Amino acid sequence: MGWAARFLTAVSFLAAGILFAPDTPRISGSGYGAAAAASAARQVHLLAFATAWGAGLWVTFIGGIVMFKGTRLRRASELAVRSAVGYSKNKEMAKWRPALAAMNWKFGMIHVLSSLASFMSFGSLAMHSWYLSSKLNL
Repeated sequence: MGWAARFLTAVSFLAAGILFAPDTPRISGSGYGAAAAASAARQVHLLAFATAWGAGLWVTFIGGIVMFKGTRLRRASELAVRSAVGYSKNKEMAKWRPALAAMNWKFGMIHVLSSLASFMSFGSLAMHSWYLSSKLNL
């Protein structure tokens, strides 16, 4: 799926939200003004929030795990230590290969920072969803 298809999907979801939302004012008559702008802003915010929530969920819990497992294997094969797959073998091979030890340390630092940023972002989105749900008038 290319970028154009993703963009068209997002625009179609926005159009469907505007079309089927119960508080969307219609363009007919003099009622179209500040209320319509506020309603459209709410719907755009909700779509953007839902997109950020889904991306955060994917990056934090799915993409991070896949990247953690796949990147180390690829880098190990580039350093010609393919037999050193697995934590215990990797730790043992790093004693004799300083390049592998340096790669392990750098990868660990980057992974920790990336994971921390992902969790903080997802936690912030969770708090924002709590705020949004408190504003609902049911």
